[in-house]
Amino acid sequence: MSELTRRGLIFGAATMGACGLLVGLQRACRFALADGTSVKGGAGPVQIVKFADDGTRLSVETVRKVIKSDSDWRKSLGSDEFDVTRRADTERAFSGAYSNNHDPGLYRCVCCGNALFSSDAKFDSGTGWPSFWAPIAKENVSTRIDLSFGIEREEVTCVLCDAHLGHVFDDGPKPTGLRYCMNSLALRFLPRTKS
Repeated sequence: MSELTRRGLIFGAATMGACGLLVGLQRACRFALADGTSVKGGAGPVQIVKFADDGTRLSVETVRKVIKSDSDWRKSLGSDEFDVTRRADTERAFSGAYSNNHDPGLYRCVCCGNALFSSDAKFDSGTGWPSFWAPIAKENVSTRIDLSFGIEREEVTCVLCDAHLGHVFDDGPKPTGLRYCMNSLALRFLPRTKS
């Protein structure tokens, strides 16, 4: 093995190790500095569009936000669901239950049940996460700039409970050109029953 190849391997391994350490440190600090209550977008009332489980649009309603302490969220969510939705973690690509789901149905927030996406807007992005070209109603999700990991992304959250869902990118298909890249752990799928 040449000296150049050996140095490349050593520096490459050191760089990867340092990146892993920084990501772990960032995650540990984010978790340690949390105050126990999850309120990102304020505590005021929000307007959402209600949907039946079959995806039928019902009404536009003004409702109170769902606000719980971290300990209360932990009681109702699995450990991985908590980390993704309440701590903005990300599941591994191709590991989620819905990345390959092509059944017709409705995707609701795993935390509060708010309707988020319809299978009618789902597409195969090849990224390993469930991807949609639009939410079921723009009122039901919110976005904000996310600068974690040193890059600018647009985080998508549930407007009703502030659950982290994933990120939206501008490389999706028509008609919107958007790709809502969501975590399966943040979603609960309700298959559309045949009548």
